[in-house]
Amino acid sequence: MERHIVGLGGGGDTPAQTALLNEYVLGLTGKERPRLLWVPTAVGDDPSVSLWFYEAFAGRTELRTLSTFPWPPENLRELILSQDAICVCGGNTANMLAIWRVHGIDRYLREAWEQGIVLWGQSAGMICWFEAGVTDSFGPQLEGMDCLGFLAGSACPHYDGEERRRPRFQELIASGLPAGIAADDGVALHYVGTELREIVTCRPGTAAYRVSADGEERLDPRELG
Repeated sequence: MERHIVGLGGGGDTPAQTALLNEYVLGLTGKERPRLLWVPTAVGDDPSVSLWFYEAFAGRTELRTLSTFPWPPENLRELILSQDAICVCGGNTANMLAIWRVHGIDRYLREAWEQGIVLWGQSAGMICWFEAGVTDSFGPQLEGMDCLGFLAGSACPHYDGEERRRPRFQELIASGLPAGIAADDGVALHYVGTELREIVTCRPGTAAYRVSADGEERLDPRELG
């Protein structure tokens, strides 16, 4: 059973560009109309964000939402393991992971991954799968934090989209954060098992980067569309 994780550094510049990323990920399920679980924990289950997601995906997928407020559903494990793909919202990664760990969602997501359910998301939904990530969960200054550890190393989204991301990721690695990978907005990192299989983008000229204490290496993606 192939295990898939797709981390998006951020969305495209237009809805049409972002739709290319979404189609790329949904195509990994091999289903014409996949069962898709939306996990908006990182935005406190904000209904306005979920409305946007439903507008984008309801016609393309069999869509469900995993809500954790006021509490998760009784059939939590069954809900998670009955999907073809699971999309994790961007937002506050630290708060999200704390809630997941209290309710065992992190364990069920690992089980889902091991069963071949495609895991994906952007920003918080990108870094959560790695050992560590760069996050604004604690404020705009950006900090490193421990994440789920399904994938080795650290990760940084929005590498070209937020001015402080690039220098701060390099500072944190120099200070002891594990070396890792960064992705510009519009760039998707596709892992099969724990190995990076492919990098794609919906924004021309963007890239991913291997970042270590010795510097960064540009990784050119395949352009979608």
